[in-house]
Amino acid sequence: MFEFLKRKKPYAPDFSGMTDSHSHILPGVDDGVKEMSESLGILSRYEELGIKEVWFTPHVMEDVPNTSSDLRARFARFQEEYQGPVKLHLAAEYMMDYGFETLLAERDLLEHGEGRVLVECSYLEPPMGLDNILFNIQAAGYIPILAHPERYLFMDTKKYPELKKRGILFQMNWGSLGGLYGRHVQQRAFDLLYEGMYDMSGSDIHNHRMFRYYESILLDRGAELPCE
Repeated sequence: MFEFLKRKKPYAPDFSGMTDSHSHILPGVDDGVKEMSESLGILSRYEELGIKEVWFTPHVMEDVPNTSSDLRARFARFQEEYQGPVKLHLAAEYMMDYGFETLLAERDLLEHGEGRVLVECSYLEPPMGLDNILFNIQAAGYIPILAHPERYLFMDTKKYPELKKRGILFQMNWGSLGGLYGRHVQQRAFDLLYEGMYDMSGSDIHNHRMFRYYESILLDRGAELPCE
């Protein structure tokens, strides 16, 4: 899995049949894509690349209080507009804040596949009681998917194997390998990739400009990326 992403020499990876497990393509719900036309344009490019499935994972946090019912309604309207072959799924990216704990207690979560929940935290510091929150997610019968763990530079590298042993799944951002978030994140992404830590990957795309970055760095020209 992800073997083509490990190459040091320039490459033209084959995305045929791949799934984008993390995106902000659903328009007008968060800091992602704003207009339907832009969302449809991104999916058109996905069709050209051969990407078969994409998960819409809008933010849910105290500052972006999306509700499950509203997101389902917006997703249903989007499905009426999009007539292409890419298979669409709806989940959410949950910030592990106080509001999330309320949603968890109410079991009002949009699942990323059966029984799985995509979660994130601040890049600068962990939430209070991170281990307890992850434990509570599992105690409620869900499997946590930690979004872009390579971006949490506060996290000691010894923490990753510990989390994996606890059954936490890891989702990698494509842009991390291309240096979108800086060299330290890039190096950590390659380290986790080579250690076989990742379970899935995604674009975390927020707009079409971001997608053009992927095309230039990861897709069309390839890039000299570190493998160590």
